[in-house]
Amino acid sequence: MARDGLPEGIWAVLPFKGTQGAKGRLAPHLSEAERAGLMLAMARGVLEALSNAPLAGIAIVSRSGIARELAEQFGATFVAETASSLTGAVTEAGAFVAARGGAGTMIIHADLPAVTSADIEAALQGHEHVTLAPDRHDIGTNCIVATPPNAMRYQFDGTSFAPHQALARAAGIEPRIVRRPGLGLDIDTIDALRDFASTPSDTEAWRYLNAHGVASRLVDTHN
Repeated sequence: MARDGLPEGIWAVLPFKGTQGAKGRLAPHLSEAERAGLMLAMARGVLEALSNAPLAGIAIVSRSGIARELAEQFGATFVAETASSLTGAVTEAGAFVAARGGAGTMIIHADLPAVTSADIEAALQGHEHVTLAPDRHDIGTNCIVATPPNAMRYQFDGTSFAPHQALARAAGIEPRIVRRPGLGLDIDTIDALRDFASTPSDTEAWRYLNAHGVASRLVDTHN
């Protein structure tokens, strides 16, 4: 454990499918181009937060050419995804980090528009073996810190928070739970997007929504 309760040697793992066909559940409300732009803005915001946090490295696991560009822009490492599922992709990335001497991984999703470096540090503060950050409804898991990498099995399926607690305990680890607004708000539904869009913020995602008229459109149509 490093000074001030922050663990050393943790790599962020950011799985990223790319922007093509992103956020299909928002298709009734946003055009394909708007959804792609929003996804890219959210990913950039998460990478900005990670870049300003006390991490040993950042790995973007993806098949997307855009992910390669993001890795170059943010000084991250691109890990070519070969798995057929999110669970497989992050497990691959965990093995990649372990092979390079990483002490642990922070798996974090790319669709967290409000996440900050303070949120990242809060997830790391006091971490020892497994730390879980659920979504705001305690249904999904938006962030997992694991020491060592792949210290537990993963089960990302949209309702993974309870299973991840059980899987950590099955590995002999009592998971530490961290709840933060920035880690809890993921954008999968129109209600979540409206909640985010309704309050101006100094974030990549809100600036994108505002600049393209999406924020005002979503708020106006809801009133």
